[in-house]
Amino acid sequence: MFVAQQKRKENIAEYILYLWQLEDLLRALQFSPDAVWSHLVEPSGRTDLEKQQLLMWYTELGSLLKGEGKAEGGHLDHTMHLISDLQGFHYRLLEIPEGAQYKEAFEALKEELPRLRIVLAKDGVSDMELCFRALYGVMLYRMKGDTERSEALAEVVGLISPVIALLADAYGKAERGEISLFQE
Repeated sequence: MFVAQQKRKENIAEYILYLWQLEDLLRALQFSPDAVWSHLVEPSGRTDLEKQQLLMWYTELGSLLKGEGKAEGGHLDHTMHLISDLQGFHYRLLEIPEGAQYKEAFEALKEELPRLRIVLAKDGVSDMELCFRALYGVMLYRMKGDTERSEALAEVVGLISPVIALLADAYGKAERGEISLFQE
């Protein structure tokens, strides 16, 4: 909860990837409050009140996953809506002068997207969802020690990372009112 709140303020991309990781952690812990407490809450070093808040938050995330029919897999509607917002933001950045650096980075990635769709078997998803799935996949492969799959995606992830970093930065600036995406 506390880490998620901070990530949400600072970097929308890190926030999404963090929530996806938590979804998988909660599944691995089988949504057990005792397991969540011993693996996620107790080691957090928080005050007793904060630990209770954390446990409630993790429990609510688990309930959301179950309620959305995603106890076995998939991602919360919340994060998928954020990715949809980022897709719209992506289109807007491609059109405006403030997005010139972003457009340049995306152009370098654009040619790799059809191949990435095949590798990830994600034909019907948006470009931004595809990018997030690739980033998350590489993170999981690295955590599992699957260097073969991780290395297979490494080149394209090297193109995705700058795009997502620029997108998240611009998104944060727009949220804070530092830039406007609309001509006045």
